[in-house]
Amino acid sequence: EVQLEESGGGLVQAGGSLRLSCAASGFSFDDYAIAWFRQAPGKEREGVSCLISSDGLTHYADSVKGRFTMSSDIAKNTVYLQLNSLKPEDTAVYYCAADLPPPTLALLVPKWYDDWGQGTQVTVSS
Repeated sequence: EVQLEESGGGLVQAGGSLRLSCAASGFSFDDYAIAWFRQAPGKEREGVSCLISSDGLTHYADSVKGRFTMSSDIAKNTVYLQLNSLKPEDTAVYYCAADLPPPTLALLVPKWYDDWGQGTQVTVSS
């Protein structure tokens, strides 16, 4: 059974940083794509980043490129999302998701992922 548990959210001022963690179990990082999504109140869930260990690539949404960095620690079965230069519009619940790698153009599309964590709240004050 795939299990994902996010942590690390909180309240931070604009320009600040946070590091989110996603503890994963029940699958091999080599076989799955692991992604971060976020959902702000009244908005659709959107993809933030995706890591595919088998090809060593990390993909980012344009809105976070240069500010967010996704990484993994396979020994700890954990992926991280470093959030820097945070903006109020980054405020959302951040979710970790995993599934077999979808098509490249669908890496940041929520419907391609079956397994989700419960989410962690990130609030950025202006």
